[in-house]
Amino acid sequence: MTKKIVLLDGGMGQELIKRSGQKPTPLWSTRVLLDNPELVQQLHSDFIESGAQVISLNNYTATPFRLRRDASIELFDKIHQSAKAVAKAAKVKSGKEYIKIAGSLGPIVASYKPELVPSYEECIDDYRKLVKVQQDGVDLFICETMSTIREAKASVTAANESGLPSCVSFTLDDRNPFVLRSGENLSEAIKEMKQLSVEAIMINCSMPETVSQALPVLTGSFPKVGAYANAFQSVESLRAGGTVESLKGRKDLTPDLYLDYALKWLDMGASIIGGCCEVGPRHIKAIHSELSKKGYLFEAI
Repeated sequence: MTKKIVLLDGGMGQELIKRSGQKPTPLWSTRVLLDNPELVQQLHSDFIESGAQVISLNNYTATPFRLRRDASIELFDKIHQSAKAVAKAAKVKSGKEYIKIAGSLGPIVASYKPELVPSYEECIDDYRKLVKVQQDGVDLFICETMSTIREAKASVTAANESGLPSCVSFTLDDRNPFVLRSGENLSEAIKEMKQLSVEAIMINCSMPETVSQALPVLTGSFPKVGAYANAFQSVESLRAGGTVESLKGRKDLTPDLYLDYALKWLDMGASIIGGCCEVGPRHIKAIHSELSKKGYLFEAI
């Protein structure tokens, strides 16, 4: 039987900060999009050339709440229109019609801060705004880095209202891989997601070691699962409204080592693989190259 795999892209934020030479701001890579959109398009192209079948919009921090806090809500439409434009341009330039563009629905207030997640009603209001501005330029939505069940339900509900496919991805407590960063059980989160219409449930922006421990919970509970880990040493120092200057990348997580983790995840039953923060085109290329040798058939979600 032919083995099939969906290969996502890697992390945009850290890679764009490095390529731009910019000092990090609370807007993270969205600032690079505003100042140097050509760098964002080139990174999308690099991920496509590395073998990714799905690229995500570079709009992770451009939520209404964050823009009001960290910049200006007046930038909302400009950022999302630009994110769609450069992703589409990279796809067209590649000549690969099968490439899918994913809308990104990240945390409303801050990554890794479940205590700051607004009420369900506040969340879904902002997610509906995000879905509305993105839906004409994407093929699917990825609700990612969800640290609470409440925020995941709100993002998936808003995404599904677009009529486009949606996936949800949870970030886990690296000290306890079986719970979300909120302390809620991963198994309970999966149960809640089963009540909604999602294409896949994934784990992202957690250490690869965390993913390896938690993934069997997913594969034993849901038909289509995936993983895209980060390569941070720790995320504990990141503050809401702060910058990523305090976060340090791991020196040991080379493309070959990340490939080893990816192969283990596939053996566990994952069918969607990619990378998150500090995982770049070289990591994705290593995965694509090895899986091609092993006879995998690559497909988009």
